[in-house]
Parts: sequence; structure tokens; C-alpha cells
Amino acid sequence: MTGTTLDDYTDRYARRVRGMTASEIRALFAVASRPEVVSLAGGAPYIAALPLDAVGEMLGRLGSEHGVTTLQYGIGQGTLELRERICEVMALSGIDAGCGASPEDVVVTVGGQQALDLVARLFLDPGDVVLAEGPTYVGALGVFQAAQAQVAHVPMDADGLIPEALETAIADLARAGRRVKFLYTIPTYQNPTGVTLSEERRERVLDICERAGLLVVEDDPYGQLGFEGEAPAPLRARRREGVFYLSTFSKTFAPGLRVGWILAPHAVRDKLVIASEAQILCPSGYAQAAVATYLATMPWRQQLKVYREVYRERRDALLDAMADLMPEGTSWTTPAGGLFVWATLPEGLDSKAMMPRAVAARVAYVPGTGFYADGTGTGTMRLNFSFPPPERIREGVRRLAGVMEQEIAMRRVFGAVGGTGAGRRGQAGSDVPGPDLA
Repeated sequence: MTGTTLDDYTDRYARRVRGMTASEIRALFAVASRPEVVSLAGGAPYIAALPLDAVGEMLGRLGSEHGVTTLQYGIGQGTLELRERICEVMALSGIDAGCGASPEDVVVTVGGQQALDLVARLFLDPGDVVLAEGPTYVGALGVFQAAQAQVAHVPMDADGLIPEALETAIADLARAGRRVKFLYTIPTYQNPTGVTLSEERRERVLDICERAGLLVVEDDPYGQLGFEGEAPAPLRARRREGVFYLSTFSKTFAPGLRVGWILAPHAVRDKLVIASEAQILCPSGYAQAAVATYLATMPWRQQLKVYREVYRERRDALLDAMADLMPEGTSWTTPAGGLFVWATLPEGLDSKAMMPRAVAARVAYVPGTGFYADGTGTGTMRLNFSFPPPERIREGVRRLAGVMEQEIAMRRVFGAVGGTGAGRRGQAGSDVPGPDLA
């Protein structure tokens, strides 16, 4: 072994560990959590909007009155009570018994992240390819990387993933002899762009995947957080076979409880349960009871409306501040729901190289590179609007705009240094930048 390392175990790790890298977002947490920093970086829901007194009393009763069951081991699939409640939640989006949704085919997971990991464990061999939007959720990239799979990005525009580009990617990979296992997609209020796949494209994407024999993994954490009318029906509401539907209560109730789920084709359900039992034995009985009781006894549909109003106000605060303060040449998406805006920087700016100067100015964001498997996206960034209040959002944009103006001024004096801002295209909110294939 050449070189030096501070890790005495380097030569003992499994091969799958060699490609593991720290998440761009996790690396920011220590800085972004400081009170003097305006964080536009994370994706934390605004928990203070919950009726915390009532929730606290509910959680106390689960321990004092029902601790014999809630603090005990459970079954690997999750409690029937919670799986039934999950079916009620999915029915709001159109995934109901009429399209084959049943508590028997729901597997409770430790957040949406474990749901992703279970699908990867079941279907990905080293060297397999996953198709995913470019950019895509950074946590999914980590899961696929740990499975030793490769990600091929499919570009997006203002209407979401581009079907023609999906067909091209499938054909190119087939000619290269590469094995594609599934399409991973966040079709509604996508993370990180906030873009929603249009109604017409949803059917086309499903048709393309069906013809190619590809599974579809639909990740839907944000679908019930729309600001401008109802979102298009999920992919799983349209097709029963070959579509895995993943979601979580982290964005609509409490991320600290770590409760999510998979609605899987019936034939796969048992294998998901076996894989989950090998990982965690069983999901937390207390957390499951907390979510099930919340859904059974509290006005959770009204709470969704509260979240929508809070997030709409904060989205508008972010968009208004960007329109007023951002330097010329900046463009961004206009999400109809969810938690994020995707911004494209003026030509030549590098969001990753600029990050230390932004932190020094007491503002944080996530560089776009974290959302691409190959580290492209230097000219982009993700901005979150769910957590800071409107006045702090505007102050954060003011600080960020100041940093960008300084970067532009330095480029004028010293010339281009670092990233090129490649991938930028279109008018504000019209296109999502990204390579055709990673």
C-alpha cells in the first residue's frame, strides 16, 4: 500500500466501502446548525407547526398506558394497524384498493431511506445500472453507491424527466451491454429541483419502462405538500405491476420517528420483509404506534393544510427575494409544492468552490455537485425554504447574493478560476441543467 492514511483499517474494508463518500448535505450540518448562519441547505420540515402539546401528551400515553406493547419487539412487516392507516394516507393520492393497494403489500420501514436500501439490496448487483433524474436525491445516490451500482442520469426540464431522453439512455446502455435494473424517480415536487413530472409524461415514462422491462421505483415524500391544486396521480396509481411506491412520514409528521413504507408488487413483499428483518429485525413498535395513533386520533388532514400554507408562504418569500436580489444571469425553478428551489448560477460561478465564502458570510446552501453521481452540476445549487421563517429567508438570500456579486467581481478582475458553470440553459424556471448521461 502506498501513501499514508489516518485510518488503520483501510486495507481491511470490504471492496464496497472504497467508493463511499460523505454526503454534501451531512457535511454541512455542523455549520448550518449554528444560530448565526441562515441555513437554506437542509430539508427539515417545520415541526413547530405541529400541535406539539397534544403530540407530547399522545407520546406520553403510549409509554405509560401502552408500554407493554409499544416498547416490545414486533413483526418485520410492521403492525397491521399502521399498514391500514398507511393505505388511508395513500388513498388521498389515488393509490387505493381499486388499483391493488392493500395492507398485505405494505412493508413498514425505518424512514424512506431504509425503503430505498431494501430495494437496492433486492435488485442491484455490483456493476448494475440505475437510471435516475439528473439531478437526483443525494441519499439515493449513497444507497446505489453502497450497492456498487452505477447511476446514469436522465435530463429534466420544467415538465420533469424527458421521455425521449429516457428512451435514448435505455438504448445507449443496451448497445453498450450494460444491465439496467430500474428507473428511480421522484416525479412529484422533486428533490432537489422542485419540478413535477407532467400528467402526459407520466404515462409515457411508464410505457417506456414497460416496453424495456424496467422496474420503476417511485419515491414520493412530498406529494401531499402541494401549494397550487392537486398534484398529478402517482405512477403507482396508474400501474400496479412493476412499480414500487416509497414514502415516509418524515415530511408530513415527524422525521425523528423514522417511519416510512414501501408498497410493493405482491410477489416481492416477502423478500422485502426478509431483507428488513436481516437489517433491523423489526421497525420500532413505539414509533409505529405513535404514527398510527396520530393518524387515528388527530386532525392530520387539517395539519397537511397547515404545512401547505406555511411552505407556500416561505416558498414565495424565497422566490420574491431571489427576484429582487439575485445577480443578473441567475435562474431558478418555481416549485408547485415540496421543499426546494433549484438555482442555476451566472456563467462561470462554481457553487462548491464558493461555499466557504458563503459560510463566512453566514449563509448555507447545498452545492449542485452533491446531486449528480459524477460530481457535475458545479454551476447549480439547492435552496430549502421549509425551515427558516420568511424574514430569515430574505436575509439569507441577501447574504448569498452578496457572495455571488463578490465572486462575479473577482472573475472580472482575475479571470475564470475553478468551475465553468457548464450545464446552464434557458430562462428562469424553464430548464433543469444537467448532463444527458453520467
